[in-house]
Amino acid sequence: MEKTAILFSGQGSQYSGMGLDLYQKDALFHETLDRLNSYLSSFDLLTVLANEKHELDQTKFQQPAIVAVSLGLQAMVQRDLPDLPVAGLIGLSLGEYAALISAGAMTEEEGMQALEARASLMQVDASQEPSAMAAVLKPDVAAVEAICTQLAASGAIIAVSNYNSPKQIVLGGQTAVIQQAIAEITEQGAAKRVVELPVSGAFHTQLFQTASEKMAPILTKLTVSEPQIPVISNTTGKPFEKERIAETLVQQIVSPTHFADCVSYLVKNEGVEMTLELGPGGTLTQFVKQIDRKIKRHHVEDYDSYQVFLAEMRGN
Repeated sequence: MEKTAILFSGQGSQYSGMGLDLYQKDALFHETLDRLNSYLSSFDLLTVLANEKHELDQTKFQQPAIVAVSLGLQAMVQRDLPDLPVAGLIGLSLGEYAALISAGAMTEEEGMQALEARASLMQVDASQEPSAMAAVLKPDVAAVEAICTQLAASGAIIAVSNYNSPKQIVLGGQTAVIQQAIAEITEQGAAKRVVELPVSGAFHTQLFQTASEKMAPILTKLTVSEPQIPVISNTTGKPFEKERIAETLVQQIVSPTHFADCVSYLVKNEGVEMTLELGPGGTLTQFVKQIDRKIKRHHVEDYDSYQVFLAEMRGN
């Protein structure tokens, strides 16, 4: 089997009913979700996944729900493919909590409780000021960064918040400034296309400074261990170190993500030849295709896609 990087989905990938078929059909997934649910104090995970009252529109519910589904799938992979040669883990933003829990760097209980606090604090910051994010497709990165720098010089908040792949970066900032940036990028021909994203806030920008500051004492109290498998940080592009896990997760809230660098690190340093994305959406698998087409790619988000993946891995 190829050396594998496991990828954990980020915010924006959620959808109504995600994980519920697995909950009904797989005993271990069921057991894992029930256990993760017991660590949460402010809501019921299964109610959120059903999404009957549009809970998944809100950051405070999205984040723990996505991570819980990813961790349930990870438990299934460990059960069914114990010899899968996992060379590293990458989570996109909140997915780093799933990665760090999977690597044994933090316990499920403390990790889920910290994530519940993070989601709640970020929900508060998102409601303070209208903000937006926009995906910039096939960008001239230097030109887009220059436009952001120019707009920010007047005191506005705007920055590249995600470096996802050579073909996509994402801008985050105040809504009016994002509109200005879209107009400038279009006028200068600095990208093929710019698409505003349906998000509740401009994540990974200074607009979430308060949440970042309030997470510091929460994360500092966590009991952390050295990751048993390398977990590559979106913030540094290098493996998390035990001594700096809390500090890096605090910075992560207001720093740009560097997903492309994380994938490249594992290819270069760990010889990764295959990726397995666990969680809703499949966005990270698309990014990997844009980063390096030679990498084999798998995405699992429900019972049927898991059966297909399992059959392929077992050579059926």
